[in-house]
Amino acid sequence: MTLEEIQKLWERDAEIDRTELGEESLKIPQLHSKYYKIFSQERLLLRKFQNEEISLKAKKREYFLGLMDPEELHNLGWEPQPLQILKADVGEYIASDPDMIQSDQKRAYQQEKVDFLDNIIRSLVNRGFNIKSAIDWEKFKVGI
Repeated sequence: MTLEEIQKLWERDAEIDRTELGEESLKIPQLHSKYYKIFSQERLLLRKFQNEEISLKAKKREYFLGLMDPEELHNLGWEPQPLQILKADVGEYIASDPDMIQSDQKRAYQQEKVDFLDNIIRSLVNRGFNIKSAIDWEKFKVGI
């Protein structure tokens, strides 16, 4: 699921029908369940991307230090490392490597989805209080 799809889904679900506050209150558990399922799936995917990035970083370290086996280079589709890089400089090469940049962007995008879903769930936790306040306000307006 993309971030944009989640945002559109939440845009529809975030609206509260002020004329049916009781019904809106009853929808909170279903909405919480819906978004928590999505959150759990996206959080697991984030963890997968984080682990892949850790693995890629280790392989890139071996690659830039010239320690990678030629067979593994071939399996990964990488050309042999032509430069002699000092250990102290390997971090800079890894950070600027296109594969690492792509992996970081993928992980950051996934992190953004997880953070957005976390905020939705926090909002749903407070939704009951907001609805109760709206009901109390309506009671106050009619003199109850």
